[in-house]
Amino acid sequence: MYYPQSWSKTLVRFGILLCLSLLAGAYVNDVALAIMVLFACLLAYNYLHLYKLTKWLWQSRTMSPPSAPGIWHHIYEGVYYLQRRNRNKRKNLGELVKRFREGSEALPDAVVVIDNQARIMWCNRNARIELGLRWPDDNGRRIDNLIRHPRFIEFLESEDYQYPIEIPAPTNPHKTFEYRMMEYGEDQLLLIVRDVSRVSHLEEMRKDFVANVSHELKTPLTVINGYLEVLSASTEGTPPIVNKALNEMGTQTRRMQNLIEDLLILSRIESSAERIFENVIDMRALFQQIEMEANALNKDRQHEIVFKVDPELKVYGVESEMRSACSNLIFNAMHYTPPKGHIEIIWKRRSGSAYFAVKDNGDGIEDKHLRRLTERFYRVDKARSRKTGGSGLGLSIVKHVLHHHNAHLEVESVVGKGSKFYFILPPELIALDEAD
Repeated sequence: MYYPQSWSKTLVRFGILLCLSLLAGAYVNDVALAIMVLFACLLAYNYLHLYKLTKWLWQSRTMSPPSAPGIWHHIYEGVYYLQRRNRNKRKNLGELVKRFREGSEALPDAVVVIDNQARIMWCNRNARIELGLRWPDDNGRRIDNLIRHPRFIEFLESEDYQYPIEIPAPTNPHKTFEYRMMEYGEDQLLLIVRDVSRVSHLEEMRKDFVANVSHELKTPLTVINGYLEVLSASTEGTPPIVNKALNEMGTQTRRMQNLIEDLLILSRIESSAERIFENVIDMRALFQQIEMEANALNKDRQHEIVFKVDPELKVYGVESEMRSACSNLIFNAMHYTPPKGHIEIIWKRRSGSAYFAVKDNGDGIEDKHLRRLTERFYRVDKARSRKTGGSGLGLSIVKHVLHHHNAHLEVESVVGKGSKFYFILPPELIALDEAD
């Protein structure tokens, strides 16, 4: 309990001692000597308590302070109060750290805390099991000296932790781990490692299944379509219903062939390991080819198609994938815009990045459909999609191509006024000419 120091009592005590000293000096007929003796005693008294204070703080194992009267009692009590408060704070902090560690140990993921120099500060039990870390032996060691996969080292040095990476486990190559990094505290990073082996295996099975089934269906459909063409060429004297049936079967067979081609393209993009920085895409030549194809498809619909292309803007990437993404967006606008509509294609620099957009004045899309447009086989208007022969995979192909090129698709649409589909490639994908 804190009691405030009474300076009046201290002054009264000092006055009494001074008066007694003066009386003693008058008695021995030497006042100066008496005052010097008084101050010497006070100095010795204070040095004695300074010694006791130092001994208590550095050598004593007890919390209780030495007993002393006057102002030294308040000094001891003040230090004792601060010690108790700090001890309570340390106790609370220790409990908090204990609860944090207990919670981290209960997590199903491996958790490692590292500093801004990539040195390990702490790890939980799963990190020791799954990553092969040893605690506390590895305390202070760099994490990239223990996890030496090239992709992890590149991920750590890039300091771009927006997206996680998936690489084989350091202790078991048959497992696949997802590494996610995030800022934690001051100048610290939190590495969370999750076992995604089962998810990755299922995803690989799905991709293989789609690719194999699509490939196997392609041959019989080609045979069926060939026989339908032969039968359609020799329909003299056949009833009208037969001609109608043959035409409808031919249409649906071609539609299935287009669907299989899109599935194969999507499967190829998903499994692509081609590095986007190895090749430069001549976007001017790419858009010239797409423009020729668009004009050929535009004979019946008679759209006004305007290409605004920066001929000097080239980018790094996979040309076949970028061609699929751009052509899908342009051909979608042509299919879903009423005849004699206006379609504008833009390719230009924008704030240091590469900007591509397709704008039309079609019917537009309701807001409730926008977030699902890139799902496979999702259709805003199923009947209309069947008329145009759409497979429902075009925007899904676009999404995967853009993910491979570190970008994503954005859609703005107003019902009755039109839509705008666009994406922005990051500045690091812009290829500069040698002259630049």
